[in-house]
Amino acid sequence: MSQFWLMKSEPSECSIDDLAAAPAQSVPWIGVRNYQARNFMRDQMQPGDGVLFYHSSCPEPGIAGLAEVSRLAYVDASQFDPQSPYFDAKSKPEQPRWLHVDVKLRRKTRLLALNEMRQRPELASMRVLQPGNRLSITPVSPEEWQAVLALLG
Repeated sequence: MSQFWLMKSEPSECSIDDLAAAPAQSVPWIGVRNYQARNFMRDQMQPGDGVLFYHSSCPEPGIAGLAEVSRLAYVDASQFDPQSPYFDAKSKPEQPRWLHVDVKLRRKTRLLALNEMRQRPELASMRVLQPGNRLSITPVSPEEWQAVLALLG
């Protein structure tokens, strides 16, 4: 059974348009440096899982499209690159700390803005709307997934 996720990306880093323009409309979800988010990718994410592609840290944050996990978690090479903003000096190739999955575009949607999401009672339980939530990857319930799809039309 498929699971569902909300995955945040800063549009300046990788936007829904960047995903649409990428080869095979697929990108590695690099740079996750939070253990809980890494564990979701490592332990729970499977190819075919649905993804709400969320633009964060921008003038109008919100869900910008639908995607899916297209590859199981594997080593994020950016942790070993001293030139990368995601370099981790404590991570070693023989014992990597950080993994990522690949994400493939399903479709770009209208922006379901964070402000609109907050006004929808059927989305009130979403982790992204909870005070203090800073995770870049959060699980989405089947009910929340269906409510978002209904709102996006």
